[in-house]
Amino acid sequence: MKIKAALFAVAAVGVLSTSPANAIGCFTGAVAGGVAGHYAGHHAIIGAVGGCIAGHHLRKEQERKRREQLAHPVEPAAPPQPGSPAPQ
Repeated sequence: MKIKAALFAVAAVGVLSTSPANAIGCFTGAVAGGVAGHYAGHHAIIGAVGGCIAGHHLRKEQERKRREQLAHPVEPAAPPQPGSPAPQ
């Protein structure tokens, strides 16, 4: 009985002392990689790990591009002047 109480105490301390993970993109990549790995020869765990890594990397790239676009917005093209030839 003391072993169960000790295990519960260790588990409770572990759960309460964890911080939230920054796993943006990892979950969706892991799901896709796990499914692909399963159908590619029962390698779901390997596929999930690879998918998590790839999904996290792709999400970071998307965030970087979005930040660059916000920092350096592209100016809209000037409207054509009346009487000028139409672009072809």
